Amino acid sequence: MKERALPRARKDCLSRELDDEVVIYDPQRHEGHCLNATAAAVWKLCDGKNSASQIAVIVSRQFCAQVDKPIVLLALERLADAHLLVERQATLKSPSRRAAIRRVGIAAAVALPLITSIVAPTPASAVTCFQLGQLCANNAQCCSHLCDTLATHRCI
Repeated sequence: MKERALPRARKDCLSRELDDEVVIYDPQRHEGHCLNATAAAVWKLCDGKNSASQIAVIVSRQFCAQVDKPIVLLALERLADAHLLVERQATLKSPSRRAAIRRVGIAAAVALPLITSIVAPTPASAVTCFQLGQLCANNAQCCSHLCDTLATHRCI
C-alpha cells in the first residue's frame, strides 16, 4: 500500500461509537462496517493532517501500548479496502495480518485492526411480511394483514 502523506476518512459516512468499537454506515455503497478499537482510533485520526507515523505515535499514547507504523499501515489498508478513506491507496508491501501477529506477538494481537463489513439490504429486500398465497399463522405476518387462519392458513 502506498503510504499517503495525510490519509483522510470519508465524511459522508454515518458513524456511531459503541463501547470500544465504531459502527460506520456507507450510504453510497449500502454497507455497514464495525471497527475494533484500533481500527477506529486510526480512522478517527485520518483527518488529512496526520501521517501514518504520527497516527502510530498518537494511537500508542491512547492505548498506552506500542502500536508500530506497520500496524497503522495495515489499518489504513483495511480502511481503504472498505472504501472508508477518501482515496483508495495504491499498493506497497504492507504486512499481512499473519505477519503482523508474528511481529507483535499473540498477546498484542488484540491491538491489530479489525474491520467487519456487511451489505445492508435494499428496502425491497428488507420486507418482512409474507406475500399473497404464502403460509401464515396470523394477520401480522401478511403484507395484506389478512391471513386465512380458518381454512388455508395463507395470506389473502
